[in-house]
Amino acid sequence: MRSRIVLAAVLPFVLAFNAAVSGAAHAAPAAGDCPFIDTVCLFSGEDFTGDRLPVSALSPSGACVSLVDAGWGDRARSAINTNRNSAAMFMNDDCIGDPYQIPGNVSMRSFGGFTPESIWVP
Repeated sequence: MRSRIVLAAVLPFVLAFNAAVSGAAHAAPAAGDCPFIDTVCLFSGEDFTGDRLPVSALSPSGACVSLVDAGWGDRARSAINTNRNSAAMFMNDDCIGDPYQIPGNVSMRSFGGFTPESIWVP
């Protein structure tokens, strides 16, 4: 239940922030573009291509974000983490199961066959 409450607080911010930053409606970012501080940018394509979803926590203790609820279930294929702390993706919703780490200040060009449905962001 707590993760749903956090999601309710975080998701509108993430979606509004993404829309405000993107500029043109549904414009794809430049490859590898994640100009946000303390944020994980997920990309729908490998090598930081396609649509971008910036995700960050409003709480200093971090937050679990349902990618399914954000319309991004099984869509993310690469990521850039601009936070110094690690984030963790999960194949199940609600950040349950074995985590797939995205170390702090790291770019991941491909997740291979991993398809996340939720992400814990610091």
